[in-house]
Amino acid sequence: MQEAELRQHLTLLGWLHLAAAALSILLGLFLFFLLGGISLAVNDPHASPILGIVGALVAGFLLLLSLPGVFAGYGLLQRKPWGRVMAIIVGALHLANVPLGTALGVYTFWVLTKPEAEAYFRKP
Repeated sequence: MQEAELRQHLTLLGWLHLAAAALSILLGLFLFFLLGGISLAVNDPHASPILGIVGALVAGFLLLLSLPGVFAGYGLLQRKPWGRVMAIIVGALHLANVPLGTALGVYTFWVLTKPEAEAYFRKP
């Protein structure tokens, strides 16, 4: 693989990891506002606080899960050696998210496990 082609793949891979993390964050915010809105609309004094708490917990959990993807995408775009390692780890975790996460995980491994990619990240 040529260096120019590798740079294109790394840029695309960085943006894909950022996009996957952004989708997770948006899903968390959507569920937070959906469950929060339902908790306001329900006239049950027991269900309202529970729905609000569940919405906040789910949103926080999804935000926490998406942070490694944000860091991996940023690290790849900035060509940081730790970004390559983090992207490989995040790519492995994405393999369980069928079908889009699996595709992202396979693409991550295909790009970042090549000897050219490893040498590219070792350059000063």
